Amino acid sequence: MDMLELVLLLLSVSVIAGFVGAVFGIGGGVLIVPALTLLLRIPVRVAIGVSLISVVATSAGASAAFVRDHWTNLRIAMALEVATVSGALVGAALAGVVSPRVLEGLFALAMLVSAVEMLRRHERHETQRQCDRVARFLRLGSSYPSESGPVAYGVRRVPLGAVLMSVAGLASGMLGIGAGVLKVTAMDSVMGLPFKVSSATSNFMIGVTAGAGALVYLARGDVSPILAGPVALGVAGGALAGSHMLVRANVRLLRPAFVVLLLFVAVEMAWRGLRGG
Repeated sequence: MDMLELVLLLLSVSVIAGFVGAVFGIGGGVLIVPALTLLLRIPVRVAIGVSLISVVATSAGASAAFVRDHWTNLRIAMALEVATVSGALVGAALAGVVSPRVLEGLFALAMLVSAVEMLRRHERHETQRQCDRVARFLRLGSSYPSESGPVAYGVRRVPLGAVLMSVAGLASGMLGIGAGVLKVTAMDSVMGLPFKVSSATSNFMIGVTAGAGALVYLARGDVSPILAGPVALGVAGGALAGSHMLVRANVRLLRPAFVVLLLFVAVEMAWRGLRGG
């Protein structure tokens, strides 16, 4: 494969990964890491480093539109980033010395549990909710736009959400994924945010989380600029397209697709863990 073919392949895969990552708020690493390791035989640590750069690009391409259109809850993002960035730094440091097999297995289990939770829950209407005590103190309640005007929503169980965000950051730093599946699940199922708000807020958060982990990989020399350039360009373009689709999408159609994606990630992570990475 010559350089032009490599660049075109990277761009194609990256556009798809960025689009999927933006629509579901998960970052493109779920597809980038297996694509680089299985298709191009890139060493896994280099693939993880490049993937983290791609997640930053996904966030940059998607979150601007979400923030502009008032879908992103910036106060929640800033409050929870302390937990995710801390987890990402620890995970990225551990990735240099520890095999990720155990974490991959636990992550696969977490995805299965999340998928079951999503399937068991009845579709809820995105209507006004009251904040609990912690959320009221932090003033995390907000609203999202609709055709009839802003719709208010409340927030709950912030401490539990922060714990899950720490796990998401750890997974992001170790495995090179945005870990948005955990973030969206935490905000949607645990904290009670509307699905689109969860996805939009996750898109903003994953860039900061992945950026923290990427700094550790850059310091170790585990990021290839030749690979990172076209991957970042592709995911940014795909993410921009995905962000425009999300604000017009039907939540009733998004939720089943999200469950399928959770199961896909679970199988992928379990398989990688059994194979030893």
